[in-house]
Amino acid sequence: MAIRKLRMGMIGGGFGSFIGDVHRKAASIDGMIELVCGAFSSSAEKSKASGKALFLPEERCYGSFEEMIYRENELPDDEKMDFVAIVTPNHMHFPPAKMALEHGFHVLCDKPMTLTLDEAYQLVDIVKDSGKLFALTHNYTGYPMVKQARALVARGDLGNIRKIQVQYLQGWMSTAVEKTENKQASWRVDPKKSGIGGALGDIGTHAENLVEYITGLKIVELAADLGRFGKGRILDDDGNVLLRMHNGAKGTMSISQIALGEENNLAIKVYGDRGSLEWHQENPNKLVTHWLDKPVKVYTPNGNDLYPEALESSRIPAGHPEGYLEAFATIYKNFASHVLAVLNDEHDSKFDYPTVDDGLRGMQFIYASVESDKANASWTKLS
Repeated sequence: MAIRKLRMGMIGGGFGSFIGDVHRKAASIDGMIELVCGAFSSSAEKSKASGKALFLPEERCYGSFEEMIYRENELPDDEKMDFVAIVTPNHMHFPPAKMALEHGFHVLCDKPMTLTLDEAYQLVDIVKDSGKLFALTHNYTGYPMVKQARALVARGDLGNIRKIQVQYLQGWMSTAVEKTENKQASWRVDPKKSGIGGALGDIGTHAENLVEYITGLKIVELAADLGRFGKGRILDDDGNVLLRMHNGAKGTMSISQIALGEENNLAIKVYGDRGSLEWHQENPNKLVTHWLDKPVKVYTPNGNDLYPEALESSRIPAGHPEGYLEAFATIYKNFASHVLAVLNDEHDSKFDYPTVDDGLRGMQFIYASVESDKANASWTKLS
């Protein structure tokens, strides 16, 4: 591995951005990355002010992402950014990702990957043609117990997977928060900025990704019944989806942002013919398993009988809570390790993080769900 920190640029994430601060903290946790430049806002003035507040050199605080990519590309190799983190609303994912990749920079991007399915297909080709790396922040895959769950399924411990239940329930949009000064809500209800999915894109793609990540199974067909309970909302804020997996397993998904009283209730249950597992994001350090022929077993980070995949993502001693930021940091750590491997011409290395292909799956899920809902919850294939 190269003995230096990777240099990160950031697009979005300026004043008033919740997720920008999350990215910066997550990127710094393992000491592998430093923020060196940014275009933090669509307003040049706000962007430069945000960069100044982050103690960046004035000449590395840019007024637009186009200016940043052009000028960073002109810098010497030992100064320019190595990759860019895109932490903008959905409609501003594809343009900077495309430009960065085509100018030779690796990209890490928030989900959903693009505004439209067509953009997602284009981005898959752009990543392939560029030869650069692309990571997507499905951060819940970074929890040690999620990686343990995946390893249990992959090694066949649970036997043949038969049934999956997943939910992602929030209540923060139970009232018309988008009509207040809540910036996080206002763009999420706007199809021009969010795309054709509301809760589908914001949290449904996390649920979809968690199902496919843990089980290793693809959703081939779904039937979606979506709700739009907020007065005047065009996009979904609630939904129930039936799933058919490629091995014949059945699944159910419940998503909501109007489930009053819920905070961030992401949970999954996976049932095989030899065992089952259950994981809750709000209690992330416990993975509960049930078995056909042995007692209930609860796994915890750094506990006994963990597979290497889980141990490698645990940072602190047993009994100390690892949470959202650490899981987010795991995505950054694994992506950064891959970038460093590429810089050292170690192209055969394998690293576990969501890629452009996962981003395409998320967009296919959104579009299939909307299509199904329009057809009275008819069964619809993921294209």
